[in-house]
Amino acid sequence: MAVSPASGASDASGAFPEGVPCWVEAQLPDVEAGRRFYGELFGWTFGEGFGPAGTGVWARHRGEPVAALAPKGDGRMPTVWTVYFATPDAAALAARITTAGGGLITAPTPVGSFGTTALATDPEGAVFGLWQAGDHPGFGKRHVPGSFCWAELYARDTWVVDAFYGALFHDALFGADASPDVGRAPVLDVFPAEMPPHFLVHFGVEDVEAVLGTVNRLGGRVQVPAFDTSYGKVAVVTDNQGASFAVIQR
Repeated sequence: MAVSPASGASDASGAFPEGVPCWVEAQLPDVEAGRRFYGELFGWTFGEGFGPAGTGVWARHRGEPVAALAPKGDGRMPTVWTVYFATPDAAALAARITTAGGGLITAPTPVGSFGTTALATDPEGAVFGLWQAGDHPGFGKRHVPGSFCWAELYARDTWVVDAFYGALFHDALFGADASPDVGRAPVLDVFPAEMPPHFLVHFGVEDVEAVLGTVNRLGGRVQVPAFDTSYGKVAVVTDNQGASFAVIQR
């Protein structure tokens, strides 16, 4: 997980509660091309670099950290957006994931003083990240145009994933104060049968149809035209390098 040197989330006090989406990152073959695409699409600005030779960048919306763009370390890796879930103890959560039938791609790893990160899979293979906050709690803003608004898990066996995440993040999903930023739908509701289970990151926009025109103009493509959901009007697109994400007009 890429982290921002600018600390806090403006709508959170300290770290996010366990099971709440707290950060997103795109792994891209060409970060500079990603800067141009997302800078024009969402109005993001990019400051300090991170990683080898400073090739990764933090994205900000009106000064607040909202995402990161990172170079792929291996050309065989997918070009994707990854959602990270907050946890106070990444090692303990990683152990619970494997016990519940999930897997680990990368073990919990400290990232300086910023926090600890890991990558995991659910029982169907959908990839998600863990983030144990240090100096960096996560999003500086969310739920507004230009920032993260939702993550939808597209699954094949909904009973299996409901049981997995329900046990893993019970309080965040079903607790008395829960206000989930994540949902679940069958793959076939939106995608063809061959699409593997995955999380789809949603970014807020003011006008979905206008954004789709911009996506096309910037070299991306519309994967699924706009459709209505219980949480807003959504369209699925890919950027100019093939990373899929959704835009949502609430």
